[in-house]
Amino acid sequence: MAVRDRQNGIWRTKSVEQSVADTDDPDSKLRKDLTTWDLIVFGVAVVVGAGIFTLAASTAGDVAGPSVSLAFVLAAVACGLAALCYAEFASTVPVAGSAYTFSYATFGEFIAWIIGWDLVLEFAVAAAVVSKGWSQYLATVFAQFGADVPTVVDLGPVPVDWGALLLIVALTVVLVLGTKLSSRVSLVITAIKVAIVLLVIVVGLAYINVANYTPYIPPAAEGGADAATGLQQSLLSAIGGGASSTYGIFGLLAAASLVFFAFIGFDVVATTAEETKNPQKSLPRGILGSLAIVTVLYVAVALVLTGMVSYTELQTQPDGIRATLATAFSSLGVNWAATVIAIGALAGLTTVVMVMLLGQIRVFFAMSRDGLLPRGLSHTGSRGTPVRATVIIGAVVAVAATFFPAGALEEMVNIGTLFAFVLVSIGVVILRRTRPDLPRAFRTPLVPLVPVLAVLACVWLMINLSVETWLRFVIWMLLGLVVYMLYGRTHSRLAQTGKHT
Repeated sequence: MAVRDRQNGIWRTKSVEQSVADTDDPDSKLRKDLTTWDLIVFGVAVVVGAGIFTLAASTAGDVAGPSVSLAFVLAAVACGLAALCYAEFASTVPVAGSAYTFSYATFGEFIAWIIGWDLVLEFAVAAAVVSKGWSQYLATVFAQFGADVPTVVDLGPVPVDWGALLLIVALTVVLVLGTKLSSRVSLVITAIKVAIVLLVIVVGLAYINVANYTPYIPPAAEGGADAATGLQQSLLSAIGGGASSTYGIFGLLAAASLVFFAFIGFDVVATTAEETKNPQKSLPRGILGSLAIVTVLYVAVALVLTGMVSYTELQTQPDGIRATLATAFSSLGVNWAATVIAIGALAGLTTVVMVMLLGQIRVFFAMSRDGLLPRGLSHTGSRGTPVRATVIIGAVVAVAATFFPAGALEEMVNIGTLFAFVLVSIGVVILRRTRPDLPRAFRTPLVPLVPVLAVLACVWLMINLSVETWLRFVIWMLLGLVVYMLYGRTHSRLAQTGKHT
């Protein structure tokens, strides 16, 4: 389709043909090494991690009770609807950058920038947060073997998390050496952690007490020290006049928004489009296949976990220590299982951080190739990887993970991801109408019904996040607007060449 000069300014769009043509630039060409199996491994590697080892237990204890298993199902439905839309886009526009690239072809440059800036919340922030969780588990593993080795040390007034620093540096080196090597590392570690998860499910079945499932949805907490109120309660609860979003129906819905964090990462598969041998077929299979596998694992673990112990035993302690999957086994005296889980969590979080870094690097790579970020970041080395972008992203995440506290950033990651899902789902409908001629190896069924349902599901989860999270999200996006207006708007390749669709 010929380039048509019909849009100007910040709403200029980049044609699908131009996006694909840019992948042949010798200076920024990625090597095609990945297969369907590699993509499924990446998807499972990044998703099976923090959610299954930590989030399920703490959410059951603090927010939803036994109904956390239903919360996982609700979150999976929203992810599944969005995944169908991602699969169509990824197979139609097999270019690095995921939601950023898709948005450039449908909404225009300004929205593409916004979504690229938004994805920092999903990938870079998540990598920093999860790496700190990895560091905590490293200290736990040391303790399990009788060694008291703290991974966070105080150097003057600043606490230094050397465990997180060690992980980020090691994974940055692996990513510089090549995507295929990253996939092989993920395969080995993913096989280990999935085997441990299956072991946990099988062993846990013997300790289930059906009475622990009652009440399945505990009555809502009406204020008190343990109730989420004020800025900490969900936006929906605040609007609906609920006293809190701890337990009850509001708690279940808030839990679905929280455990959504456990599914974050399947969309990273779409960022590897340029490095896939047969993207039209492999990308949809990789996205949907990995999501199906992890959903089954999550629901099974949640059911076993809440059946083994009462949800009240999984509440966060007064000193701030949150319950984990190992907590249930330790409380029942099954200490060997707790040790195995700690090792599995260490392995699991390793691949989560690696694939999150991979996703962030590919988004920055695509944005720099378009001129919205310095063009030098899109240069690829002899191994076909964007070395400069990898080193810079690795350094930034390492600093954040080493010197800054993790806090409660899971919700920031969630709202950023859900916003991306909304735009991708809308984009499928728009591209169907504006470019019906494009070959689509995978077509989202029942368009526009499925994309509309995906948008509604994601927005529903977003309004169940806390008021505080919404305020932080708005501030972050306003900062991104300033950066675009000062740099991206004038340095964009489309702005300088005048070629847009």
